[in-house]
Amino acid sequence: MAAAAAALGMASAVSAQDMSDAAAERLAQFERTGETRTCVNLTQVRSIQPLDDSHFLIEMRNRDTYLNVVNGRCSRAASSSTYLQYSITGSQLCRGEIVNVIDNGGQGMLSGSCSLGGFERLTQAGEGDSASR
Repeated sequence: MAAAAAALGMASAVSAQDMSDAAAERLAQFERTGETRTCVNLTQVRSIQPLDDSHFLIEMRNRDTYLNVVNGRCSRAASSSTYLQYSITGSQLCRGEIVNVIDNGGQGMLSGSCSLGGFERLTQAGEGDSASR
């Protein structure tokens, strides 16, 4: 985990202690740019992948990738037996939106909830400044 955290340049607000090993391993494929957005266009979101209870990887249709560090913890968000649910007005998914974690089994019980943080743009490791934006 320490090597993955170092590869990410963990000088930002997210410390290695706050990130699961699985999240650090997945994020080691990327470099953090420090560029953040308040919102992303929901129609352009290809997938939202919870890496753990606090870190979501958002992949866009244009191949951009964002890291969202949620406020609080979305309990069991990365479990294979849950899914994310959110309700928005408009076409933007923004910081502060509430995300619910719903259990697939039984009656779809609420497992946890949290609010989204800012969306930090990531680049593939090794792309550097030559990445198209």
